[in-house]
Amino acid sequence: MIRVLFLLPIMLCILWYWFLKSQGVPIKQGKKGFIYILSFSVFVLSFFALMIWVTQSP
Repeated sequence: MIRVLFLLPIMLCILWYWFLKSQGVPIKQGKKGFIYILSFSVFVLSFFALMIWVTQSP
């Protein structure tokens, strides 16, 4: 599962790009959405990495 989590920001960014294009919104105006997607993805990946580190037995 953790091996495919890198796909999360890629897929979300592709979907956001598609949404912007379908609504006729310029990419520059939708830049804030990309920042939100990437920061959310970093948070999720960091949380899972922390949980793996915490639950590993010595």
